[in-house]
Amino acid sequence: MKKILVVEDELSIATLLKYNLEQAGFAVETANDGQAGFDKALAIEPDLILLDLMLPKLDGMEMCKLLRQQKMNTPIIMLTARDDEFDKVLGLELGADDYMTKPFSPREVIARVKAVLRRFAPTIIEPSEPKERVYEFGELKVYPERFEVFMGDNALEFTPKEFELLLYLLENKNRVLTRDQLLSAVWNYDFAGDTRIVDVHISHLRDKIEENSRKPMFIKTIRGLGYKFEEPRSL
Repeated sequence: MKKILVVEDELSIATLLKYNLEQAGFAVETANDGQAGFDKALAIEPDLILLDLMLPKLDGMEMCKLLRQQKMNTPIIMLTARDDEFDKVLGLELGADDYMTKPFSPREVIARVKAVLRRFAPTIIEPSEPKERVYEFGELKVYPERFEVFMGDNALEFTPKEFELLLYLLENKNRVLTRDQLLSAVWNYDFAGDTRIVDVHISHLRDKIEENSRKPMFIKTIRGLGYKFEEPRSL
């Protein structure tokens, strides 16, 4: 049974989310402030965190940032009452994988939670299957089934959403992908044209895999269109 941690200071919302998620078959823990949520996340290691933006003691942005600093790659869906692009983008920059704007229906939350968990479910490799896949470009090695990325001997840390985006770019190597295509394929729902989310995650990927993120060798910007992953000719 998948464990969900709900960090929400409004008791009515927390209770509603807990009830409906449990009815959908999830085990649910709750916390009503950011510090309690941070401590509980480290203690129970949930499969997914629903994290309110405005929290006492430690707000959602800071809690998200601290969890990522602790190398916790659990998917985080940020809950916000603000329909403000700055909050959305900042949350994603700090390590959130997704966001939902209040008010939302329990059905919508459950659908989003299931979609995120489904995308990040580990792949089970049977002994009879062929050797696992690996994408290798010089020092850069990506193991899709293991959720691992290496630059030389150094393991790189990725959030689930960053890894999914990188993998999609690799699977479509040398193909120009528009921001709308990436939104549809990686986020799997309509962001109503909020393509800045793609740009934020591309920036994160470049910071991690490029020697110089301002002059990327792997992830190229195709002006007016989108992005393309290509293997540098020198490799």
